[in-house]
Amino acid sequence: MARIFITGTNQGIGLELARQYTQRGDEVLATCRTVSSALRAVGCEIIENVDVADDSSVGVLAQVVGRRKLDMLINNAGILTSESFNTLDYDHMRAQYEVNALGPLRVTHRLRENLGAGAKVGLVTSRVGSMQDNSSGGNYGYRMSKAAANMAGVNLSHDLRPRGVAVALLHPGYVRTNMTGGNGITDAVTAAGGLIECMDALSLETTGTFWHAEGYELPW
Repeated sequence: MARIFITGTNQGIGLELARQYTQRGDEVLATCRTVSSALRAVGCEIIENVDVADDSSVGVLAQVVGRRKLDMLINNAGILTSESFNTLDYDHMRAQYEVNALGPLRVTHRLRENLGAGAKVGLVTSRVGSMQDNSSGGNYGYRMSKAAANMAGVNLSHDLRPRGVAVALLHPGYVRTNMTGGNGITDAVTAAGGLIECMDALSLETTGTFWHAEGYELPW
């Protein structure tokens, strides 16, 4: 049984990650800003009132986790607003950067002492943060925040390697969730299952790489 810490679990992919890990017998510590009835029904440990964009909130989170060792840390919390070149909203863009890029770094840094040799860290990012894969533009804040998250993940892979901790950048696919307004080509159950397989396969040999939930590596 592994102890798995997941952010952003009150709905969508995070909720499904918490459910599937719990169902397979792992100990899950699930964080969220506001707990949902669906998350309560999972039966895992819930740490609520956690805002990954707030330093003091993440500090309290670290106190709740205490000295417990974590086998896996999955930074899933994220937000999405849509800005085109003609409708730029810098406040929205900054908010996405705080949650999507600084959030995973903030949480991983505060919980670094809970990660021992053999532990794994996952950042749920997006292929829209890929320079090479960008064929349409748009979504300035989301794309830029996810590109920054990818860089944070690669940096973390270098800094955590001496500790024996591997890091993966993970794209769940275009998933039908509240974040996407119910649009998408796959569901949260399938996406979460694919992400779990990616995390199971992660090792120090593949640390710092960027993966689609369907099991193939993505371009930067």
